[in-house]
Amino acid sequence: MTSEIDLSQSFKAYDVRGIVGESITAESVEAVGAAFVDVLGLSGATVLVGGDMRPSSPGFADAFARGATYRGANVRMLGLISTDELYFACGTLRAAGVVFTASHNPAAYNGMKMSRAGAVPVSSDTGLYEIRDLAQTYLDEGLPVSGDAPAGTVDSADVLADYAAYLRSLVDLTGIRPLKVVVDAGNGMAGLTTPAVLGDTLLPALPLEIVPLYFELDGTFPNHPANPLEPENLRDLQAAVRAHGADIGLAFDGDADRCFVIDEQGEPVSPSAVTALVARREIARARAAGERTPVVIHNLITSRAVPELVLREGGRPVVTRVGHSFIKAVMAAEGAVFGGEHSAHYYFRDFFNADTGMLAAMHVLAALGGQERPLGDLAAEYEPYFSSGEINSEVRDKDAAVAHVLDACLGQDVTVESMDGTTVAAVDGSFWFNLRPSNTEPFLRYNGEARDPETMERVRDQVLKIVRSNA
Repeated sequence: MTSEIDLSQSFKAYDVRGIVGESITAESVEAVGAAFVDVLGLSGATVLVGGDMRPSSPGFADAFARGATYRGANVRMLGLISTDELYFACGTLRAAGVVFTASHNPAAYNGMKMSRAGAVPVSSDTGLYEIRDLAQTYLDEGLPVSGDAPAGTVDSADVLADYAAYLRSLVDLTGIRPLKVVVDAGNGMAGLTTPAVLGDTLLPALPLEIVPLYFELDGTFPNHPANPLEPENLRDLQAAVRAHGADIGLAFDGDADRCFVIDEQGEPVSPSAVTALVARREIARARAAGERTPVVIHNLITSRAVPELVLREGGRPVVTRVGHSFIKAVMAAEGAVFGGEHSAHYYFRDFFNADTGMLAAMHVLAALGGQERPLGDLAAEYEPYFSSGEINSEVRDKDAAVAHVLDACLGQDVTVESMDGTTVAAVDGSFWFNLRPSNTEPFLRYNGEARDPETMERVRDQVLKIVRSNA
């Protein structure tokens, strides 16, 4: 008998996301839990299971545990966790795991982010689709009788204190000047992790005055969506920074694996600037420990200021495609000390090559608190270029739109690259832009940068005019 649930609707390239009660249900999650154990060979092993503050997460965690224990895994329930807490647990406990979250998606959604032992990602290239296909079989035909192994056990653990202590061990904030920090948790998991890491609920107090915004865990997101990538979701934080005379503002997404930074004037600090700032600190630390040429990973859409800084600081920049599974794989292969994305995902070798918004925030606080200038002045060092930001255009034929743009570039002194979309760059270094089609939406995404605002705006407007003429 075929199930009404089609898992291909919720399984994406890097994780699982769907609408609760429609494309993701307790029944489908139970089947995924069983398939997770079978595909990854985890019968008899420990599997970590946790979830965010969404109302459906506890029930889904229980359903996943049922499927996993039915196939012989021993489940350790972690309760309420952020995504980077799962990575920490998978890294320190050397166990595979799953966290139930839909990150920045609206309240109607939930999903799963899966990891192997050591925080190695499970993506479409490393078993996610095999889990999907086997789970679909289990949904359609029923779970097989587990006669070859006894059912697994279930126990529980709380990793928050160990997670907080581990992050504190990586960045010393005890000696910085006092800072007033406004944190917008967006009713997401940063409402739990921020007091533990930056506050004094579990560890000794730091020279930080935390002004909390929306720390109440509420997966219905009553104040604003937990998606700091959208400018309107930063407005409350920007106003609070100015109203409190704060030194810095931090905004986290729903599962707290991304962090966005606001300066003392309420202006956003670009993720590229944060990447460059953290890269400088991590390169210096690695070189001081005897590493000759530390590697820093960045994706293609990150500002050119990032690889330029890495080279100046004695490191080696390596560019990769957008997406956490690609970056984590290159991090591991290159032994990279740090990696950053334009979307505010930050990856650390000392954090199992995984992304953590909180650790990136701590580096920014350390850099800011280690000198006397305001954040706006400090960040300006890392933003020498003028960026368009990401601009989406709804286009029916994305390939045709890109082809028309390239036709318009014929005869100009530019180079064209095809990694992660299409990147056109002026040979004299005066500008570059990237057109990247969305895999899940009818959008063509534009990102551009130039040495001066006039060039940035001119190129942006010319390219978008051509793109949107194909809408």
